Amino acid sequence: MSSKRILQLNSSIMGEQSYSRKLGNAIVEKIQQKYPESTVEELDLVENNIPHLTPETLQAIFTPVEHQTAEMKQRLELSDKLVKQVFESDIIVIGAPLINLTIHSSLKAWIDHITRRGITFGYTAEGLPTGLVEGKKVYVAMSSGGVYTDEQGKANDFVAPYLKSFLGFLGMKDLTVFRAEGLHVPVVQDTALEKGINSIIID
Repeated sequence: MSSKRILQLNSSIMGEQSYSRKLGNAIVEKIQQKYPESTVEELDLVENNIPHLTPETLQAIFTPVEHQTAEMKQRLELSDKLVKQVFESDIIVIGAPLINLTIHSSLKAWIDHITRRGITFGYTAEGLPTGLVEGKKVYVAMSSGGVYTDEQGKANDFVAPYLKSFLGFLGMKDLTVFRAEGLHVPVVQDTALEKGINSIIID
């Protein structure tokens, strides 16, 4: 299939200067080289100010559809839209800079909005969680000032392990992380982005 629907998410506060955005753009370009007729839908989580969950929104999420009020349905419009984007995509590219050892709060807010019991995840008869978002390929464009792939850095990387674990919980288990790391480390900073871009392989 030469056409893929790509959803590209950006969660950097650095705008066009963002290394995770540049790395994400390179991933998208390589996907389009492999699948020339692909379409791209971009969503900047920072610019769009994806809100954190409120008690009212959480109550609406937990309320069965048949019992939701008109106000609850209205509160869920953004969540419904974000979930729809995920289900309609074939490939998701997530720009995820490491900020204070973890993801930016806008990306966490997006995750909270797409986490919907009975829609994106459920439970088996035995009570085991099961992801309902299947058949997706996820690429993470991760940037970091330090190096987090060596033995010393791994313990402080709460971006890649978290995204792998939680998106996997939702059913998105086919996830690959590409990194532009060491962007503030004198020895490697000049080639960090180039190295990250050169590491991109689209499977």
